[in-house]
Amino acid sequence: MFRMWGKVFADNHLLKDFVVENPSLDMTRTKKVFAALENIAHEFDLAVPIWLPSNISDFKRHAKTRFTQDSFIEAIDFDYLEIQIIEED
Repeated sequence: MFRMWGKVFADNHLLKDFVVENPSLDMTRTKKVFAALENIAHEFDLAVPIWLPSNISDFKRHAKTRFTQDSFIEAIDFDYLEIQIIEED
């Protein structure tokens, strides 16, 4: 089972969180990550953030990254969206 945790923070406080599960064994890890990010963005009523080089680097290293205002086209009312893989197949 693949699970990703999405969290929204403002002023160092967790505002909301959501866990996406994907039991599919047919999808690659990358496809699961993108699908989970889309689900998290939909749950929080956000546009899907843009992956910047720093996000890619952090995610490769730690299976976790933060999307700040730079990753969003529209203005956001929080400091950052953090995603983290909490379980992989």
